[in-house]
Amino acid sequence: MAFISVFDVIGPNMVGPSSSHTAGAASIALLVHKMTGGNIEKVKFTLYGSFARTYRGHGTDKALLGGIMGFEADDVRIRDSFRLADEKGLEYEFEINTEETDVHPNTVDIEITRRDAPPISVRGESLGGGACELTRINGVKIRLRGEYHALIISHQDRPGIIAAVTNILSVLDINIAYLRVYRESKGGQAFMIIESDEEIPDKAVNKIKKSISLDDIMSIKRQEV
Repeated sequence: MAFISVFDVIGPNMVGPSSSHTAGAASIALLVHKMTGGNIEKVKFTLYGSFARTYRGHGTDKALLGGIMGFEADDVRIRDSFRLADEKGLEYEFEINTEETDVHPNTVDIEITRRDAPPISVRGESLGGGACELTRINGVKIRLRGEYHALIISHQDRPGIIAAVTNILSVLDINIAYLRVYRESKGGQAFMIIESDEEIPDKAVNKIKKSISLDDIMSIKRQEV
């Protein structure tokens, strides 16, 4: 009989002992992987709350590293994520923050250095049962669960941006399920998050890039949890 460790598959859709600390962690990092298109040179994970206290025992570190490489929560490669990251030449770092307590108990900040794009920082929370939510991008409060195909557009808060983007999507016959804009202050950094039932094609992303002056645009395909 083969030996089965605590990090083996113990459920139909999960590798690891905890839906919150392993499956949820992997889902957070996988969303960030999708946002960046896997264009990652270096990643730093800062863990808070119960993530910080139990991350080694529950495999949260393996799950986060696996997710950032594009592994789903039930991918058995999560067991070997440290070795696989080293083989890929991915630089990674884990930092524990036990001083900041005014956060969700299962919180991680993921700081990404990209090869040909500006650095990006994302905060995610594991909600239980493998579900997760991204709650900040570059310090701006947002809400994104990955339940729909989505565009995340970083831009300066100025008139005409929203109308220009939605007009392009309308011309391409892409139906918008939800559109939300998040900003810290008038005229400052803003994030437009557009969610759709249908996958948003690359031609739409490219047309938006060419037609409108933006800081960044990222596309996410719907995450199955």
